[in-house]
Amino acid sequence: MPMEPNVAVLVDCENAQSAVLDRAMQHATTLGRVALRRAYGNAASLTNKWQDGLIRHGFAPCLQFQYVGGKNTADIALALDALEMLLDRRADQFVIVTSDSDFVGLCRKLQERGAGVHVFGEAKTPAALRHACDRFHEAAPQTIDAPRAMPVAVEDKATNPVKRRPRFVVEAVRVLASSAADGRVDLGALGNHLRQTHAGFTHAANGYKNLRSMLEAYDLLCIHQDDRGHCRVGLASAVPPAAPILRAV
Repeated sequence: MPMEPNVAVLVDCENAQSAVLDRAMQHATTLGRVALRRAYGNAASLTNKWQDGLIRHGFAPCLQFQYVGGKNTADIALALDALEMLLDRRADQFVIVTSDSDFVGLCRKLQERGAGVHVFGEAKTPAALRHACDRFHEAAPQTIDAPRAMPVAVEDKATNPVKRRPRFVVEAVRVLASSAADGRVDLGALGNHLRQTHAGFTHAANGYKNLRSMLEAYDLLCIHQDDRGHCRVGLASAVPPAAPILRAV
């Protein structure tokens, strides 16, 4: 049996938004085993907006001092580590979170050596970096889902628990289903993915008796059940019209 690819997630904390980290990690898990997680920056960038997310996802912070004003030592440290990971065969796939065009050369070199390169950057990311990787993901963490997919709290009765619909569930379906021919992901695989990428996630903690009932509360998701009772989940807009589906209410 072929070994699962090792994935390295490298974050340029001085040239990226911390809100995109969850999405980058979700995508990384679809590429293989996330074996290396490192974040680069100075003391201010690592401890301000990035700290909570880096701790939650188990990143190793790589603190860089600026020996001369105006010089970005974090970029050099990230590039050196990436090449070392590739040459040591510790990583086959790279997810780089940055909007800095200085990494164009690194992306090209990694590709030349046979590695897959995925970049998560902001709308301002130059075209050179967008085209220097296998796939570019534009970071838009505040607008990726319609308003109804935002976290919502609903009290059906005074005795019932509060029911929530976290937005990251829709994004997880979007990422996992994108690589499937039918645009859907197995219900069990989705549950495992959510527990791995969001510590403490359970359907009960969000007020539902099971994962299926939770997913049925989303207008943006559709559940398809075959004759044997096997369930797969996809985005409502991505489900073929002719397919028998159970639409969320």
